[in-house]
Amino acid sequence: MRRYVWLLLGLGALVAVTAVGIAAAAGGDGPVTVRVGGLELTTDVGFRPKTGSKTKQTPLAIDMSGEVREADGSHPPAARELVIEADKNGQIHTKGIPVCRSGRLQATDSAAALRACKAALIGKGNVVAQVAFAEQKPIDVKSKLLLFNGGERGGKTVWYAHAYLSNPVSAAIVTTVTITKVHRGRFGTESLVKIPQIAGGSGSGISYELEIFKFVKVGDKRLNPISGRCADGKVRFHLAAKFEDGTKAQTEVIRACTGTR
Repeated sequence: MRRYVWLLLGLGALVAVTAVGIAAAAGGDGPVTVRVGGLELTTDVGFRPKTGSKTKQTPLAIDMSGEVREADGSHPPAARELVIEADKNGQIHTKGIPVCRSGRLQATDSAAALRACKAALIGKGNVVAQVAFAEQKPIDVKSKLLLFNGGERGGKTVWYAHAYLSNPVSAAIVTTVTITKVHRGRFGTESLVKIPQIAGGSGSGISYELEIFKFVKVGDKRLNPISGRCADGKVRFHLAAKFEDGTKAQTEVIRACTGTR
């Protein structure tokens, strides 16, 4: 079953978006930087190929990265919820791709998560979380970032992002992305990203890079998790974020594509 989505763009916000206020729409290529007060967010999204049919779906590989920082070097607030309205010209494909359940990822390191759900893996990368306990200097902790297909439930598509912190605390961070079809002009889906607390609320994601695969191999078949069509030369999405300290943010981004017949 197919669901319209440009989650490939919205997933970038899963770790990185931490801006206060409203950022203007941005198009073209290259990183987009938002500065509000002392907070600075840089995020980048790309897809391959950039040329695709105006009317037919083209399988895509997705590359994303992002970083958030405070100008004074202090610990940034943690994002807890993201709502992503995504371009109706994209599709996400779950049919035929094996499914991983959240319970198989809880309390597992990256190697164990792969052993449990490797067949459902649709993307991978790296993430850096910053842990700041009271009266201690913040510590940056690196982890692999793994993205798994969670299947469909009640007409909604679910994906899981897994990271594992080993120091100064040992914890698996499993983020759930729930995708629902909507009809809101240019937007065709609403994706709700619920981000659990890191280190009991003392941690924040500060940078990431992620590739969503163009194809995954299932038996003798090659299935594509994400595809899109370039109907009018652009791809658009809107993001709203809520943070641990009550801060709210929203931004809209437009990326260019080249349409063919």
